[in-house]
Amino acid sequence: MVNVLLIGNGAREHVVAETLKKNSDVKLYSYMQSRNPGIDSLSEEVEIGDYDDFELIKKFASSLNLDFAFVGPEGPLSNGMADLLEELSIPTVGPRKELAKLESSKSFTRILVEENGIEGNPKFMIFDNNNLKEASEFMDTLSGIVIKPDGLTGGKGVQVQGDHFQTKEEAIKYCEDVLVKHPHVVVEDKLDGEEFSFMCFTDGRTVLPMPLVQDHKRALKGDKGPNTGGMGSYSCADHSLPFLKKEDVDTALKINKEVVEAIHKKTGQFFRGIIYGGFIITKDGVKLIEYNARFGDPEVMNVLPLLKTDFVDVCKAIIDHKLDGINLEFENKATVCKYIVPEGYPASPVKDEMITIGEIPKNAKIYYSSVDKREGGIFMTSSRAVAVVGIADNIEESEKFSEQAVSCVKGRVFHRFDIGTKELIQKRIDHMESLGRK
Repeated sequence: MVNVLLIGNGAREHVVAETLKKNSDVKLYSYMQSRNPGIDSLSEEVEIGDYDDFELIKKFASSLNLDFAFVGPEGPLSNGMADLLEELSIPTVGPRKELAKLESSKSFTRILVEENGIEGNPKFMIFDNNNLKEASEFMDTLSGIVIKPDGLTGGKGVQVQGDHFQTKEEAIKYCEDVLVKHPHVVVEDKLDGEEFSFMCFTDGRTVLPMPLVQDHKRALKGDKGPNTGGMGSYSCADHSLPFLKKEDVDTALKINKEVVEAIHKKTGQFFRGIIYGGFIITKDGVKLIEYNARFGDPEVMNVLPLLKTDFVDVCKAIIDHKLDGINLEFENKATVCKYIVPEGYPASPVKDEMITIGEIPKNAKIYYSSVDKREGGIFMTSSRAVAVVGIADNIEESEKFSEQAVSCVKGRVFHRFDIGTKELIQKRIDHMESLGRK
């Protein structure tokens, strides 16, 4: 048997648990902050506690005869969860704290890319309370202003001129607000193009790519409304995206590989886990928006259900630096993921409302996110509740199956019905053509 500890309780960890359990030899043990019913049903034993309760985690992990651990969320990684587990002699899929700075520190990543001559950085500067007075002059040189807190914000801290603020004075005020909670703020040039997510497995030496995915951050149809953690995403059967060329994909993969090499050079440690580049294709080529040090949520739900290679073998190869011996294969299927969220999300979501879930159609999957299984049923928290994924030979069919699955979830909820539709995808293609990309 293979004993695996999973840290995390979101939809991302639910699909990780499901994929690990495809190997019949796996016994899964899970540590969660709230009881995810999907993960719970796949686990031999579950411990509920805070992610920063290292003593409880030590006690739980030490009581199990573990072969390895998998850490899902960015918070525990940035707080040193992998370091803790490896101190207990538990090999871990997920980077150590120093390496997780690739996600937890925007300034760390921008400087790493710049110092190593890696392409993709936009024009940027890093400010703190000592040099913020210089920000106004720098902003005058930009085509548009993007402001990023230097720390984890759950995908909701970035503010963009034209969307969240209009004037330079408002931008300076937001920088001041950021510096109350964060040591630095990164100010960047606003990029025009289409974003895409490029996740790769890496053992710190070898980098193996996964299918490309496009996420949708805005809460409302037509890419309107406030930013969220992600309302849904889609992937194509050819593992690329309709607005990308082969050379764009090659460039993004090259950047991922060079960043893995650069972070080893800087820290002396190997990045073992998932490196996830958030890129944007512009009229001037591929640019780097940010890095994440774990699977994307929702993007992982587009990718892992298509994995043909034994996920346990992939995890072991990451840990043992033997990823170069893995033949990584994914099904040539299209996927559409849609998140079902509480009414009012993200600004004023209803809380503690129960949802009921009927029978999901065979061409779709369901993954529980921020819900809590209690006596009496499944209750939503204030964040994304349930993700459904349609899987088929093409996007149109995948989107149809996804909508069918959405209709099986009842409660005070809503979702973006336009994700994965022909109209919205064509809008992305037209956008790139309007920028001069044919």
